Amino acid sequence: MGIITISREFGSRGKEIGRSLAEDLGYEYVDRGKIIDDMKAVGSQWGKVAEEFDHHYPNVWERYDWSFRGYVALTQSIILNYGLKDRILVMGGGGNFIFKDIPYALKVRITMPVKERIMRIMKEDDFTRGTASWVIEKSDREMADAVCLIYGKHWDDADEYDMKFDLGAEKEDEVIRTIKDALSEKEKLNTEEAQKILRTLAIAARVKAGIAMNPHFLIPTLDVRTAGETIVLHGIVRNAKEKEDIEKEAKKLAGDASIEFDLHHRGLLRSII
Repeated sequence: MGIITISREFGSRGKEIGRSLAEDLGYEYVDRGKIIDDMKAVGSQWGKVAEEFDHHYPNVWERYDWSFRGYVALTQSIILNYGLKDRILVMGGGGNFIFKDIPYALKVRITMPVKERIMRIMKEDDFTRGTASWVIEKSDREMADAVCLIYGKHWDDADEYDMKFDLGAEKEDEVIRTIKDALSEKEKLNTEEAQKILRTLAIAARVKAGIAMNPHFLIPTLDVRTAGETIVLHGIVRNAKEKEDIEKEAKKLAGDASIEFDLHHRGLLRSII
């Protein structure tokens, strides 16, 4: 089986296509609401943080706050854990970037001309033209900014997707049929080796989330990557004691997985400089 990720412009009917696909295929539908519920299960604090950032784009101060970094890392960890279950459809959430290296993940982008989206929103939500235009512009801008901030990518870059559809020019039933056909080819790539890559990524995300969500670890720089089946932590910490504590916590979070460290504390960096 496979994984589908859908990135959509607000009002483009991408959400409706995603729900239809998930129902037809028997895939679990994973959207912001489900992810927020999962965050609440982790802790009420993270549920509140998720709801706050779901309603507004983080300001310049919040982007560097430990809670925002924890929120991003936890979101990615939750989505990757869903991927381990297989047969999922992820709506938004940067799914195409999160599953970028997974061969059997089909990454879809859905757009629609602004004029048509405005007409849809006016009709479905009883908005004035001005309100519909403002909502669409705000949503698109914030999504593009979030993707740039978190992944350093442009959310509308065709190279970041396997398929891109313009619902102003293509019919929904044809789009759904095309996606299903492409998915059947992607499913052939669901090998043990590909699953191993996903499992390692999920463990790395769990380690990163556990460190990033801990208010005692105020790490200005943290990057958790995979090298084969090994997880590697890169970062700058405050002192030798924090370095020791982070390595201990990371090993616990990684479980039996191979893990290596490339952590440096500021005192050591100053002595080198």
